[in-house]
Amino acid sequence: MSTSGLPALPAVPAPGRHDVAARLRDALLGASFTADGLLELLGAPAYAALARSETVPALRATRGDTPLEVLVRLFLLQQPVPHARVADVLPVEDCLESGWLRRVGGDSKDDVAATVDVRPYGGPGGEDWFIVSDLGCAVGGAGGIGSREEGVVLGVGGASTTLAGITVRTPVSAALDLGTGSGIQALHAAQHATRVTATDLNPRALHITALTLALSGAPAAELREGSLFEPVREDETYDLIVSNPPFVISPGARLTYRDGGMGGDDLCRTLVQQAGERLNEGGFAQFLANWQHAEGEDWQDRIRSWVPRGCDAWIVQREVQDVTQYAELWLRDAGDHRGDPAEYQARYDAWLDEFEARKVKAVGFGWITLRRTTAAVPSITVEEWPHPVEQPLGDTVRAHFDRLDYLRAHDDAALLEGHFKLVSEVVQEQVGLPGAEDPEHVVLRQHRGMRRATKVDTVGAGFAGVCDGSLSAGRILDAIAQLVGEDPVLLRDRTPAQIRLLVEQGFLEPA
Repeated sequence: MSTSGLPALPAVPAPGRHDVAARLRDALLGASFTADGLLELLGAPAYAALARSETVPALRATRGDTPLEVLVRLFLLQQPVPHARVADVLPVEDCLESGWLRRVGGDSKDDVAATVDVRPYGGPGGEDWFIVSDLGCAVGGAGGIGSREEGVVLGVGGASTTLAGITVRTPVSAALDLGTGSGIQALHAAQHATRVTATDLNPRALHITALTLALSGAPAAELREGSLFEPVREDETYDLIVSNPPFVISPGARLTYRDGGMGGDDLCRTLVQQAGERLNEGGFAQFLANWQHAEGEDWQDRIRSWVPRGCDAWIVQREVQDVTQYAELWLRDAGDHRGDPAEYQARYDAWLDEFEARKVKAVGFGWITLRRTTAAVPSITVEEWPHPVEQPLGDTVRAHFDRLDYLRAHDDAALLEGHFKLVSEVVQEQVGLPGAEDPEHVVLRQHRGMRRATKVDTVGAGFAGVCDGSLSAGRILDAIAQLVGEDPVLLRDRTPAQIRLLVEQGFLEPA
C-alpha cells in the first residue's frame, strides 16, 4: 500500500523498448485505432460520453469481435480480453514482456489487460498520435474521475488541449515543456522544435512522456526531473517555453499533478517571473494559470506585477469562480464527494479556511503569454475575455505581438501615412430601432480567432469599410471629412486613437 492509503501505482511499460513501441504503433494503426476510427466505430454520442467518463455506450458499441473493438475494450475501457484474441491483433508476447500488457484471469491467466491508458489523439496536421497515461486517468478512460493516487499521471484534458491550441507554432531551435505530465506539450513541440526538453517533479510522468513520444513515432525529448526551472542549467535559454503547471490553489500539496505546493498562487507567479531570463530574444513563454482575487486588490494589478522585465505580455482571464465553486470543483476532481461525508466536509472547510486567511474572494483562470523584447517600454495587456474563441489560436497570439511591434514603430503621423486592410471574416452589424434613419451604434465583429466585437462610430465604420490597402489612412479620412462636412484637420487629429485600437485588436492589418 502507498502512504496515502490507496493501492500503490502499478508498474508501467519499459520506455527503452522502442522496437516494441514501434511494432505496437503499427498494430494500432493497422486496426484503425485512431481518433477518426474511434468516432466511426462508436458514433458521436458514445464518443462524447467517453469524454464525460461514461463508458456504458462505448461498451455497448464494442460487443463485436473486430480488431478495433478488441483494442477499445483493452486500452480505453480497460476490460480483460482473451489472450488468443489479442494475439491476433497485437505483438502480444512482446507487449507482455515489455509491460504494456499483463496476464489476468485467475489461475489460468488466459486473459490479458492493459497496464496503461492509451488514447488516440489527432495532431494538428492530421497525425495519428497516442497519449499514454495511468489507468483510468485519460479523458474517456474507464476509471473516470475517481480517487487518485498522489503520483498519478493524467492524460489529455481540456487544459492540455487549450494550451496546445494557443501555443505559437513556428520553427524554433529549442523548446522547454515544464511539468510535462503525459507529454502532450512535448509531443506538439517536437513537430517544430529541433530540440525539446521536458521536465517534471514526478519521475513517473517522465517515464510516461517517453512512452507517449515513442508510441506516437515522435523524436525523443531530453527528460529531466525537478521542479519548475530547477532542472534547467544557468546557461540554457529557449525559443519556446510552455507549461500547464499544477496551478490549483489549495490547502497543501495533496496531489502532485494539480496542487502547486506553494501558498496561494505563488507557484504560478514564480513560474512567470522566472521565465523571462530563460527566453531568447523574440522567444515566447506560454502558461495556463490560476490567480487570486483578493479583497482590496485589483486582480489586474496583481497579475501585472508577475511580468518579468524585458517581456511583453498578453494575459487573458477566461473564467472566474467564487471560492465555494472553486473548492467544490477540485474536491470533485479528486473524488472526495464520493467518500466519507465527514471527511469531505473537513476538506471543504480546510479550503475555505485557506481562502479566508488570504482574504481571497474568487479565483481567476486564464492564459499568460510572454515574449522577450528589446523595446524600451514593454507592453502588458491584461483583459477579461470569457466569450467563445476559435482554436487553434497560435497564429492569433503571434499576430497580436506582431501588431504591437507595428504600433510601437508608428506614431500618429506615420499611422496616417500607412495603408490598412480590413481583416477577412470581419462583419459589420448595425443596431437600432426598426425604421430609424440612423443606427444607434455600429459593431465590428470577428468570426475567427478571438471573435472580438467592438463598437465604432460612423467615421470608424466608414473608415474600416473602405480599407482595402489602396489608399493611405489619411487620404481615407480626408474623403470621409468631405462626405460628412467635417474639418479634415480635426478628423485627422482625433481618429488615430481609434485606428490604433482597431489594429491592436486585430480588425485592421497593415497592407
